[in-house]
Amino acid sequence: MTDIVPKSVPRSLFAFSVFYGGMVCLAGILANKQVQLGPLAVEAGIFAFIIIVILSSTVAELHGRTAANKLVAYGFGPLIFSIILTLFVLALPASQEMQPERLEAFTVLMTATPRIWIAGILAYGVGQFLNVFLFSKLAGSTGKWVAARGVVAGVISQIVDTLIFITVSFYGEFPITNLLIGQAIAKVALVIVVLPFVIIGLVRFGRWLDGTGAIATVPQSSGDEA
Repeated sequence: MTDIVPKSVPRSLFAFSVFYGGMVCLAGILANKQVQLGPLAVEAGIFAFIIIVILSSTVAELHGRTAANKLVAYGFGPLIFSIILTLFVLALPASQEMQPERLEAFTVLMTATPRIWIAGILAYGVGQFLNVFLFSKLAGSTGKWVAARGVVAGVISQIVDTLIFITVSFYGEFPITNLLIGQAIAKVALVIVVLPFVIIGLVRFGRWLDGTGAIATVPQSSGDEA
C-alpha cells in the first residue's frame, strides 16, 4: 500500500479563505443595520463587503487569479448554505422559554425577501469575479502598484455590485435612485480610504505566513492569468 501525500495549502491561502467565508456570511447580517456616514445613511454590510473585496485581491496577488477565482466560487457555499440554514431555523418552533420580544427581534433580523437573497447572490458573484479579473489584468507584466490596482478594481466592482443588488432587490417597490447613489458613494469612499493600507498589510502578512519575503517581490498573479 502506498501512502498518498496530500497537496499542501499555503498558510496564507488557508487563513484568508477561512476569514473570507466568515465575512461572506456576516455581511448579510450586518446589512440589517443602517449607519450614518457623514451625510449618507448606508447599510452596515458594506464593511464586510469591502473586506471581502480586499481578501480576494490579496489572494490574487499572492497566489494568482485562478486561486482567487476559486476562492470566490467556494464563497457561494457558505453564502447559500447560510440562507438555507436560516430558513430551517426560522421554520422550527421557538422554545416556550424564549421571550416574545426576543423572538420577534430575531425573526425581523433574519428574515429577508427572496428578491433580496437572490440579489445578494448575484451581486456577490458578479462583483467579486469582476474585482479579481480587473485586479489581475491591471498587474501587467510586472505586477506593481498593488494598492492602486486594488482601488481601481474595488471601485468598479463595488459600483457594479451596488447596481445589481439595489436594482434586483427594490426596483419597482420604491424610487431607488437616491439609494443607489448613496450606497455607491459610500462604497467608493471606503475603498479609496481603507483598501490601500489594508491590502498592503495583508499582502505583507501573507508573504510572512508563507515565508516568501516582503511586498517588494514580484507577485505570483503576474504569471497566472489562466
